[in-house]
Amino acid sequence: MPEKEPEKDIHEYAGGWISERKGTDVPGFLKLAFIVIAGSAIAYFFLFMWGEVNHSERGILVRQLNAATQASPLLMYIIVAMIVVYAVILAVFALGKPHDE
Repeated sequence: MPEKEPEKDIHEYAGGWISERKGTDVPGFLKLAFIVIAGSAIAYFFLFMWGEVNHSERGILVRQLNAATQASPLLMYIIVAMIVVYAVILAVFALGKPHDE
């Protein structure tokens, strides 16, 4: 049997474990997943930036820990800004046109 010729527009990564056709786009569900995951990270960080201070059982302990450790608001907002920058870069990359190597 003649051997099958490898297609020229197929790129293989990781020793052939991952293959990609040249010029293909990121699937729609994956684009949506990128946005949902990055948005969830931002929302989670804003909701629980200072811990679970309103929890019925451990809220008092969290508030006492926050008072004792003096968390830095500037550091928290810098981390949120880094998450936002990452999300923007990821969205531009994922939603942009496919790149040829």
